[in-house]
Parts: sequence; structure tokens; C-alpha cells
Amino acid sequence: MLLLVLKRETPLLIRIAFILLLTGALDSLALAEGLPVRARIQTLTPFASPEGLDRLSRSTAKTDFAPLANQFEPQATIAFCAPATAAIVLNALDPQGVEASHDRSRLTPADTRYLPRGLELTDRRYTQESVIAAGKKTRAQVLGEPMAVEGRMVRDGGYQLRQLDELLRAYKVATKLVIVDAHTPEAEIRRDLVDNLQRGGDYVIVNYLRSAVGQAGGGHISPVGAYDAATDSVLILDVHPSHYPWLWMPLATLIQGMRTRDGAENRGYILVRPR
Repeated sequence: MLLLVLKRETPLLIRIAFILLLTGALDSLALAEGLPVRARIQTLTPFASPEGLDRLSRSTAKTDFAPLANQFEPQATIAFCAPATAAIVLNALDPQGVEASHDRSRLTPADTRYLPRGLELTDRRYTQESVIAAGKKTRAQVLGEPMAVEGRMVRDGGYQLRQLDELLRAYKVATKLVIVDAHTPEAEIRRDLVDNLQRGGDYVIVNYLRSAVGQAGGGHISPVGAYDAATDSVLILDVHPSHYPWLWMPLATLIQGMRTRDGAENRGYILVRPR
């Protein structure tokens, strides 16, 4: 590899040529890794930055932000991005927990030893644990225990998007599952997401490959909080904030991250509303 040190006295044309050469080299590297070039060079903007806060301030498609932020909780394990996302969305749809149950799984016998008889410590609320219990996959299978798939035992940790959609429909919600393959029009995806974010009472869940959007890691699921038309970007409320902060992601980059394989089919998104 040829390394050049560009100083202030280096002629302008040489500096421009070097930048173009470097850009081409980065594009070639992305292609060699099998990743979309545009996703590699578009900027992911932290929500907590001045620019990130400005985007939320000027956004006209942010009705979902406050309800989701109010119910936000991080994933309990690296395999629980889908249960965490489901719990956040279900609590946003039913903030009083009318249809939820009391989840006592985090309590030990010692926790209630000295309490008055009949006192309930927990609220009616959707939790990551109760959401998992409502689905077909067991907690052990979510964490990697082999399960029977088409006559053979396979490890299928976490959730694929269709599995999450099936779990959500166990509750009193209606969903629209969209698998984003090579034939799914970008205009259709943009319309679905922007229309939803402009309208209150329904929510967007996205499933994308981190390495295809410029992050380290594999597949991930999180809710979306807002859309900024000026930068054509969406606010990902990442449920793994200890590693990845909330950030604005160019919509084109997100779509590239969804056009990736996850088991039997591609990733995509789910629109969730009350049934």
C-alpha cells in the first residue's frame, strides 16, 4: 500500500487526486467484504450530538418518539433485542398495562418475606421475560438451545423478523410484516416508514445487519422514533445503548442493512398498531 503524507504546501490538485484515490480504495474494500458501498460512506449521527438534537427539533415526523422514549428499556442480554423492542412497543400501545400481566420473574422469595400480605410489588406491564413467554420459542432456545427445524436440530438464537411478528400477534395488535428483498421498491419502504412516523398510535420496528450499515456486529432489531426530511434519515432507538447509542441513520443505509439475508429470508420491518 502506498502511503502519502499531505502537507499544506502540497499542490491542491494532488491533494484532490489523493482523496479521490482513497475514496475509491474504501469503496473497493467495502465491495470486497460484500457490503453496500453507500452504507460504508454515509454518516451515522449520534442522537445526543448538537446535530442529532437539531434533527429531532425540526422533524415533522416524530409522533412516535415521546411514547417510545417514555417506555424505553435496554435489552437484558445480547440475544434480547427483539423482546426488548416488543416490550417497548407494547407498553407504548398500552401504557396503563390494561392487557398486561404482573411479571414476578425478577422477584425472589426473600423479596416478599417482610411485606404485608396481599401487597403487589409489580406493575401490570409488558417485560422482556413475559414477551418471550408468550412466543413459541422458549427462553433457552432464544439463548441458543438447539431446536427442531424441518426435521433437524439447529441453533437459532435470538429472533428472526418473522418470529418476532408471530410473537407480537399473540397480543391484541395488528402487524404488517415487510421482508425487504432485492425487488422491494425503496419508495414503498420510505412511504411506509415516513407515513407511520407522522401518525400517532402505531410504531415501526426494523431489523438490519449492523455490518452492512457501518457498525460492528450481526443482525439487530430496534424501534424507530422519528424521520428527518432534510437529511432523509431515521432515528434508531437502539436497544443496546451500552454499545450503540441512539443515532440518526440515512434511510438509504437502513434499507441496505435490511436487504440482507437472515436464515431463510431477508430482514425487513414490522408496522405495529392496535387491532
